[in-house]
Amino acid sequence: MTSERIAPGLRQALIAFALAQFICSFAGSNMNVMITDISQDLDTTVQGVQLAITLFLLVMAALMIPGGKLTDLLGRKWCLIAGLILFGSGALLSAFAPGLGVLIIGYSILEGVGTALLIPPVYILTTLLFRDLGSRAKAFGLISAMGGVGAVAGPLIGGLVASAIHWRAAFVLQAVIVLVIVLLARRAVRDPLPADRTMPFDVLGAVLSAAGLILIVMGILVSDDNVWAFVGLVLAGVLMLVWFFATVRAKERTGGEPLLSTVLFRNRTSNLGLITQNMQWLMVMGSSFVVSTYLQVVRGYNAIETGAVFTATTVGVLISSLAAGRMARRRPQRTLIIAGFVVTISGIALLLLLGGTGDGVWAMLPGLFVIGLGLGGMLTPSVNVVQSSFGEDLQGEISGLSRSVSNLGSSLGAALTGTILVAQVDGSHPGRAYVWAMIAVAGAGVIGLIAAAYLPRGGFTPASDTQSAPAGGSRST
Repeated sequence: MTSERIAPGLRQALIAFALAQFICSFAGSNMNVMITDISQDLDTTVQGVQLAITLFLLVMAALMIPGGKLTDLLGRKWCLIAGLILFGSGALLSAFAPGLGVLIIGYSILEGVGTALLIPPVYILTTLLFRDLGSRAKAFGLISAMGGVGAVAGPLIGGLVASAIHWRAAFVLQAVIVLVIVLLARRAVRDPLPADRTMPFDVLGAVLSAAGLILIVMGILVSDDNVWAFVGLVLAGVLMLVWFFATVRAKERTGGEPLLSTVLFRNRTSNLGLITQNMQWLMVMGSSFVVSTYLQVVRGYNAIETGAVFTATTVGVLISSLAAGRMARRRPQRTLIIAGFVVTISGIALLLLLGGTGDGVWAMLPGLFVIGLGLGGMLTPSVNVVQSSFGEDLQGEISGLSRSVSNLGSSLGAALTGTILVAQVDGSHPGRAYVWAMIAVAGAGVIGLIAAAYLPRGGFTPASDTQSAPAGGSRST
């Protein structure tokens, strides 16, 4: 295999991986344009549907690390298929949900758990099957592109389906796509490494890591109602994570098998890459959530009108994501990530400057397009930096950690911007809450930009070509 072409035998597997990432990202964003319709149909509130969305993102983030570890224990292909079946079952249950409670069980829990089980194998198998930098960059470029398109086109597709048929049909569509992926994956996907069913599973570590992440995000969700609840939940979450890392260190000292190896946190390049991933997905979900909510609640737009506005972002993500593989061979990963943050922040500034809170919705399109260009251009290099920082023996763990950090960014984006919008920064002018929420999203971009600036200059060596990076060092060349 060369860096220019992908072997024909791997193309079908890559299609299955890309579709899997697409449907999971789509599930996280398509609900944004159906908030009003769902709340009316299920006799609940807008806040109730927003809670279901945030819980879906949170379940993914909280369980992605255990999901990554399970791939070594049960097998990567097995976890992929099982996760898809669980996801599809949740989609069908959500399609026939009589109330908010069943919707949360089907969408937030079953789809969330299914995603946590199926996404780590997608990234692990891509790293293992695509051995050189060029083909791997192409593969991650397509997968990231489909993930970005799923996230930003979710409102458009969801709006079309909800307007033409019904919001429930969007969940039926998810189940149909999942069925196609299962059939394709069973035939085309192979697992190059055998599962180790004798490996012990760190149950305590899984519980502590999940509880810590859940408590922190829940603290953000309640911050507008009770500042003491916010402090208490966040502090409890931090203590849970400290306890988790203490158990990890203890297991390593006694020769046990922890949920995560501490070597994952000793690689400077990977750590910085994880920060950029977290901020990128916070910006993806945060901007989608803010604009969708603003258009429906403040402007009174329906699902199809709201989704149509996001066409500009979708086009921007498609253009830059599909060029990511070619750009990875011409420019250092660090340069692409920095450029992505700069362009995205500029897009937010353009959105607020031209779109503002005035009457002309078309003025929002240039800013949304530029945001899409920036996001699409940096998702792939961040993934490539992190996944390629470690050898094959750590792919399960780093994939789970990487996807957990990314999905935590998505849930934080929804929780943070949702809290600002609910708080109504200036009750006399609801549009100003939208402005402040977008400023918060831009602030996350600044944090990501700073982290990207500290990435090592030049390229990095793919994990498939060398051993795992030494503790404390980067793999940059």
